[in-house]
Amino acid sequence: MAKQPITMLQIRRILQLLSQGYSKRAIASLLHSSRHTIDDYTLKIMQTGMDLSRLAKLGDAELGSLLYSKNRDPAPDGRYQYLQSRMDYFSSELTKTGVTKLLLWEEYRKEIPGAYSYSQFCEHLADHKIKSSATMHFTHQPGEVLQIDFAGKSLTYLDPSTGEVITCPVLVCVLPFSGFAYVEALASARQEHLFLALGRCLAYLGGVPRMVLSDNMKQVVKKSNRYEPVFTELCEQWALHNGTTLIATRVGKPKDKPTVENTVHLAYMRIYAPLRDKLFYSLAELNDNILIQLDIHVRSPLQKRTFSRYDLFKTEEQPLLNRLPQEPFVIKHTASAKVQRNYHVTLGEDWHHYSVPYQYIGKQVKLIYDTDEVEVYLGLQRIAVHKRNYRKHGYTTLQEHMPVKHRKYGEVKGWDADYFIKQATELGECSRQIFNRILESRTFTEQTFNACLGLIRLSKHYGKDRFENACRRALQASRVNYRLIDNILTNNLDTVDPDQNLFSSIPDDHENLRGPQAYN
Repeated sequence: MAKQPITMLQIRRILQLLSQGYSKRAIASLLHSSRHTIDDYTLKIMQTGMDLSRLAKLGDAELGSLLYSKNRDPAPDGRYQYLQSRMDYFSSELTKTGVTKLLLWEEYRKEIPGAYSYSQFCEHLADHKIKSSATMHFTHQPGEVLQIDFAGKSLTYLDPSTGEVITCPVLVCVLPFSGFAYVEALASARQEHLFLALGRCLAYLGGVPRMVLSDNMKQVVKKSNRYEPVFTELCEQWALHNGTTLIATRVGKPKDKPTVENTVHLAYMRIYAPLRDKLFYSLAELNDNILIQLDIHVRSPLQKRTFSRYDLFKTEEQPLLNRLPQEPFVIKHTASAKVQRNYHVTLGEDWHHYSVPYQYIGKQVKLIYDTDEVEVYLGLQRIAVHKRNYRKHGYTTLQEHMPVKHRKYGEVKGWDADYFIKQATELGECSRQIFNRILESRTFTEQTFNACLGLIRLSKHYGKDRFENACRRALQASRVNYRLIDNILTNNLDTVDPDQNLFSSIPDDHENLRGPQAYN
């Protein structure tokens, strides 16, 4: 089976981690990917000859065109990965009565073509046993990891408008090295509230740790797995924006994050207990009081120490945190859509329709949107971008997305009196007056649009100056229309002495006049 390409988000994480000095082995571990995959993409990155910072600034389409080349290396031998994936099973089976290494090797040899020999099988099994039995004393490094979790117990406030008691989940975050913590009550445990709160947590810390550790909460982990948990796309976006790495504990193993578990217990004693008899009337008021109690907690001296968690954090940990991003994190959502025959896609959340180039009719595309912008992607190529419109059943259409015939129709459909007055104003004051008189000459203004369109074409044919002079001449007439302007320009009357009146009336007294006596 051919090697499947990884996502652009994963490639950007590789670029980010390489620029931060991570080794390829460490990157493979953090991204839960094989070393061969990381080696392959690291080689592709190096072969571009570009700096990592410059590559990171490229758009998805440009970066993809550089790295996703058509000539791919052959897929690496998968025997080692397969054998390693079965090692826990083999180790477990060896504890059963009568099961030997030879029996397991014979079963293994039937499962995969070109299997390892018996001696190699035993060697890999022995190596796995040595590694599995290793023990270590773990020491937290300053600025290395931020552990997060929801407290098991909630806090409440009273809504004064309804009298309802609102229950709020409580987020607890802690840096294990110093024990410096952040606690916040949330409106809900939904993703959008969680990641905005995590952003406030980083602002409170004044920096970004290298990793963020959570349990397998559904807001963070889309698919739980002891070895390769799959994080939600929003979680990956947040980590990429802040320049940190996501890791998750094993399922059902709270001891993998003991510091935050202990901090939850401390929050019950140092925050929940002092606030137990107080009544709050808003979420903001509740969180203000939480921060007051939290500040007391982190500044309290540690037992048998001469310093507090706050002192340890300020002196040894905060200077090692990475810088905060310049822009706040904006939550982006994704949706799939098919380009309709009217070259629009529908964002179901608002039920609003956005145009894409008509050449993509029938294609399945991906919508990436936030509160301000909607982007449309076909694969890695962005084919349209719009300002988000919340009007239900409305249409946002760009003219360049339309077929030529539709553009012409759209121009006709867009005609109104203001449109023609605006066009005439650009030609000159006399032109504006002529257009205005023609538009007012009919009861139904729409009946004059063709005449106005003809005048615009005359201005393009004869030029702005001649057209303005013709209109200046036409203003002397009692009635103006398209034919009058056309005749003036055709007969070059716009070049005649401006003092000469072309529309003078017949004299009242001349020899051809007959009086009433002629009819007696």
